Formats: sequence, C-alpha cells, structure tokens
Amino acid sequence: MRRVLVLGGGFGGLAVCRELRGFRGEVTLVDRQNHHVFQPLLYQVATAGLAGSDIAQPLRTILRDQPNTTVRMGTVTAVDLGRREVLTAELAEPLRYDRLVIALGVVTGWRGRPEWSRHALALKTLADATGIRARILGAFERAECSADPGERARLMTIAVVGGGPTGVEVAGACRELARFALRGEFRTIHSGDARVLLVEAGERLLPSFSARLSEEARRALVEMGVEVRLQSLVTDMGSGWLELGGSGAAGGTEGGRRVEVETIVWAAGVQAPEVTRTLGVELDRPGRIRVLPDLSIPGHPEAFAIGDIASAVDARGVAVPALAPAAVQAARHVARVILEEEEIGPRAPELRPAFRYRDRGIMATIGRSRAVFQSGRIELGGLVAWLGWLFIHLLALVDLRSKLAVLLQWVYAYVAYRPGARIIYRRGEDGGPGGP
Repeated sequence: MRRVLVLGGGFGGLAVCRELRGFRGEVTLVDRQNHHVFQPLLYQVATAGLAGSDIAQPLRTILRDQPNTTVRMGTVTAVDLGRREVLTAELAEPLRYDRLVIALGVVTGWRGRPEWSRHALALKTLADATGIRARILGAFERAECSADPGERARLMTIAVVGGGPTGVEVAGACRELARFALRGEFRTIHSGDARVLLVEAGERLLPSFSARLSEEARRALVEMGVEVRLQSLVTDMGSGWLELGGSGAAGGTEGGRRVEVETIVWAAGVQAPEVTRTLGVELDRPGRIRVLPDLSIPGHPEAFAIGDIASAVDARGVAVPALAPAAVQAARHVARVILEEEEIGPRAPELRPAFRYRDRGIMATIGRSRAVFQSGRIELGGLVAWLGWLFIHLLALVDLRSKLAVLLQWVYAYVAYRPGARIIYRRGEDGGPGGP
C-alpha cells in the first residue's frame, strides 16, 4: 500500500491531508502538538481577547472522518531523503514513505542572538500566547502591589519588536487592553498609563503594504497611544530592560539609551527549523528549502515542501509569500499531483504542472474598528477593512465550534469592552501554562 507522510499540522499540512481524503493508501500526519492552531488569531490569545481553545482544535478530531489518515504526535529530528525515512524524538522506528510533504513551518529567528530568547517572548504557539498573556496581566498585578513609582512604570511598559502584521496587531491589542479592558479594575494604578512601544528597524511599518497604508497604520497606532519607534534597532536586552540604537531611537524619548520594560514581545523575524539542515539539499539564507516550480525538492521528485518552510517561486516567477492562503493553495497543488500520479504513474518534475499562486490580498488589524487591506491596486483602511478582516478570519477557522466561540467573544468584547480570557495560570495549578 502506498504511503504519504505529511510533516506538520499547520495550514499547509492539514490541507494536504484533507485533499487526500480519497487517496487509496495510507496518509500519516506528524506534528509535535496534538492540535491545529489558527495562527492569525494567536495575538488575541496573547492579549486576552480569546481563549486558546477558541482557536485550536485537536488534529485527531479534525481528521477523524478520514479512515485513511493516521495522526502521530512527534517531533521530527531528521529526514533522510535517500532512504525515504523520517526520524522523530518519540518513535523508536523511523517513519517510511513513498511520498513526503514537508510543512513544518518556521520558528522564531533571534538575529544571531539566541540568548535574547531568555528575555523576550515569541509568538508562534499556544504556549507562547498564554505565556505572553500571563506576563502582561501578571505585571499589572505586581504594579498594583508596588509602592515604587519607577518599578510601577517598568512593570507597565510593554515593548513589541517588529513592525510587520504581527507586531502591529500585538501593539494595538496591548494598548486597547490597558486603555479599555482593564480600566477601573485596579485601585492604586491607572491601567491607561501603561506604555506600549513598537520598535521597527525599517523606515515604515508593514513593509509588504503600500506606503499609504503603512502610514495609515502608523497614525492609527499613535492615536491609540502606542509609541512607534521607526529606524530603531534592538542592540541588546536583559531582564527588565531593552537597549535601542539607530536614528529612530536617538530621536525618541530614550535617546538611544536603555528602556526599562517588563514585557518584550519579539515579532522581528523567523527562520526555518534545524531539521532542514538534515536534508542535504539547497537552502536559502533563513534555512528554507528551495523547491522546484512543482514544489518538489530538487533531486527528490517524491518529496515536496510547502508553506513557510519552502522558498518557492511560482509559474509566473512570483515569490510565494509566507501566508496561510499561500500554504493552502500549495497544499492543494501537491495533493492534486499525488492523486494524479497514483492514476497515471510518476512524472518528472518538469512534466508536472507548475504551482500558480493566486494573490487574495494581505490584511492586518490595528485595533477596534481599524484595519488595512491590500489586494493588487485595491487598498482599504478603517472600518470597512476591519469588517472584512473579521469576516475572512471567521470563515477561515477550521470548525463550526471555533467560528461560534470566536464570534461570541468578539461581539461581547466589542459591546462591553471586556475581553473574557484574562485568567492567569501558574505552573502546577490546574495543569495551566507557566505564569509570569
């Protein structure tokens, strides 16, 4: 019986499995987590807008109606393309395959300073998101108990590093959390006095958007009370502080000096996981797998890479972006190739159809009733873009339960200005994630 092995249960990997529902063979999905996470809404878990269970669903539940598909929870440690084997940390025996789809995504990149991971918080997993939420909420609790004005100010300062969509969304949500959601709930501090800094090394926010929309996002954040620092580099950080350099830092209130800050959220770059280095194939600078136009790995027509882990150029010479819609489109292309070749036999990569990416647009939410959207020459901002953002993300959630839960939370938060996921778990309490 033919075996398809899919590595990664994100948007791309899950879409491949779903498309292979009719495959007359075995499909095995391997992921280090037992659940699929709707990553575009992770920032709302991190800022107490949603609970983790609102945007996550067990992989086994999603795929339970596909008898040909098996789920294995495991961490991939090596891929031997020559032997067609995959090694995991948990399984004693290697997983063998006839077809392989690598969709492992990316991990946080620390710009050559891995020690910064001890002080800054990444946002890639549910554990990351709940950790950020616990740090932020815990800092306000500690500020309420502190009699030192300087310590209070530090505890109530949040720095977000990286001015891409994730950084913009986190900064806006943090400011709204402090300004509205926590208002009136403390007695010795005023939550609205919290500082939120957004630090970007480039000349503008949202560099993948037009200059007009980038400026619109910057103005909206400033109006909300976010301190935007453009052309500012993080030169160092430690426990409770962040050091900025560059012209933007020099022109700001800190003058390039150290900023006392309790919470640092890192949204400034990604890199491929280390497992790509076991493949023995060409990688790009961040370690992503360079693939052929059909999305197969050069020299290994039975193996494919899709999603963020792949460095791909489509049939028109367009670089495929690291977006969820692109990963899903790539997954459907690869599944179609696999299903066709089960009927007609294997083909050389150059005889297969090349992947063609269809740009559905890019969007980012800035805060309550504010977002930006761009698709080709179409540019939208403000309320219309925000409503479109809500609608598209609701549709994209994987199951009805998640759609209803998120919709109800959004309606309640919009009407009452009170996000409901503000419980702090500490290690060892009710099996919850780590606290601040």
